Amino acid sequence: MARQLALDLAGAPAHGRDDFLVTPATAPALALLDRPEAWPQGRLLLIGPEGSGKTHAAAFWAAEQGAARVGAAALRPEAADALLPEGGALVVEDAHRVAGAAGAERGLFHLWNLAPTRGALLLLTARTAPRDWGLALPDLRSRMDAVAQARFGPPDDALLAAVLVKLFADRQLAVAPDVIAALTARMDRDLGLARRLVAAIDEGALEARRPITRRLALETLARLETPEPGC
Repeated sequence: MARQLALDLAGAPAHGRDDFLVTPATAPALALLDRPEAWPQGRLLLIGPEGSGKTHAAAFWAAEQGAARVGAAALRPEAADALLPEGGALVVEDAHRVAGAAGAERGLFHLWNLAPTRGALLLLTARTAPRDWGLALPDLRSRMDAVAQARFGPPDDALLAAVLVKLFADRQLAVAPDVIAALTARMDRDLGLARRLVAAIDEGALEARRPITRRLALETLARLETPEPGC
């Protein structure tokens, strides 16, 4: 299996293609991402939950395509022309965040219309499908409902274990295999949880001046998974 990994990580994560882990959870979406000639009218929406790898995939795709990257909430219709040049490419991240912001919705709508007329590529990322965004602009809502979609599926054991290793490595921490195995066997298949867990384990080890052991890791996991009183 090629060594590749995708996560929105704390600190200074590696966001190259060679750092993205290809597993059955990510391979189908990655295959479509790598075939922009198959995107209807040059547009694709990449969907995945928090921490699933959207930012990482968008980063290496943008680098390879020479594309700019912009946060959806910052979009404005008057700036769309400059963002998407003739024959160019653009990544709009967190497209779900345009919902309810009139300027951002109109900006995305303008980019949507520009892409095919300029022979440009438009890659969007979002946490959920467009029907869940709460879009107010009817024309944008109808177009986003019809956009081609690629999805990062729920993580399998291989992906979750690799994510944990990568998260620790990004903090320059080498953790024993039994720690990774114990966490993978017990935690939910939630990559956002994995990120929070590794941060908490690192902080706990520093505060206690203890090495990262299986016991410390599992104690930290138990604390994160225990609801606060009154919740």
